[in-house]
Amino acid sequence: MSLFDVSHTVAALHAARDEWRDSQNRSRDPIGREFPSRDAIALALESLKGALFPMRLGPPDLRHESEDYYVGYTLDAALQSLWTQARLELNYSARHQPHEAEDIDRQATEAIRSFASALPDIRRMLDGDVLAAFEGDPAARSVDEVLLCYPGILAMIHHRLAHQLYTHGLPLLARITSELAHSQTGIDIHPGARIDTGFFIDHGTGVVIGETAVIGKRVRIYQAVTLGAKRFPTDAEGNLQKGLPRHPVVEDDVVIYAGATILGRVTLGKGAVIGGNVWITDDVPPGANVTQASLQNAPHRPHR
Repeated sequence: MSLFDVSHTVAALHAARDEWRDSQNRSRDPIGREFPSRDAIALALESLKGALFPMRLGPPDLRHESEDYYVGYTLDAALQSLWTQARLELNYSARHQPHEAEDIDRQATEAIRSFASALPDIRRMLDGDVLAAFEGDPAARSVDEVLLCYPGILAMIHHRLAHQLYTHGLPLLARITSELAHSQTGIDIHPGARIDTGFFIDHGTGVVIGETAVIGKRVRIYQAVTLGAKRFPTDAEGNLQKGLPRHPVVEDDVVIYAGATILGRVTLGKGAVIGGNVWITDDVPPGANVTQASLQNAPHRPHR
């Protein structure tokens, strides 16, 4: 016999749910699950990581002669699961518009097929990220150590998968994918950010990269770096205007050291080096070396 009489709590929680649904104009009809499952996406991602790197992120007993069979079986199951979650997201997004179930199925199928076709290119980009970390960190003993141990690589695996979901019209699946890595690594990369190959995040905790950031090739950043927005424009009714370019553009071969904060749609020119703990709201020319001392000695310029 239970020690607790939960009937009152169950009824009170029911009332709380109804209050929320009414306030959000949500249906109370018993239509089943409306939203993608974070747990289902997490399981699909583990399978996708195994399919991308079977001998290092796949099962411990996998042998080379079984690689293709494992990848095929695992990939099919992961894509089927993602299709189900994509259908939930698309159906939810279209809930206030006339739509047919067949249209949702078709959109989900097209999105996940496009996502699957991008996986070989994602693997190649991740190989470039792993190599950049190995070459950029004297403590790295092998590329395998980098892949297995470095939080920046885990974050980038999630980001490159999330970015594909984002660009194929599945922003909620993409955001869940990113946030799963964020919770494990402390690295917060919005799935909308465009990041070229050879990207290395060293240490990583506290890194924030905003939705409209654009990062070039062979860029290296350290912990607690922020590529954020400076201001948030609003429309005539005071609502935030979303989707506007508001985060930095980082050109090829830039290095950004720990604690630097770069805000707004500014450009860090090719080969620039940004010192630790600086605050930047203006463009930085190519090849420049920005430090706290150089900023203190620079002539004052009005903030944009």
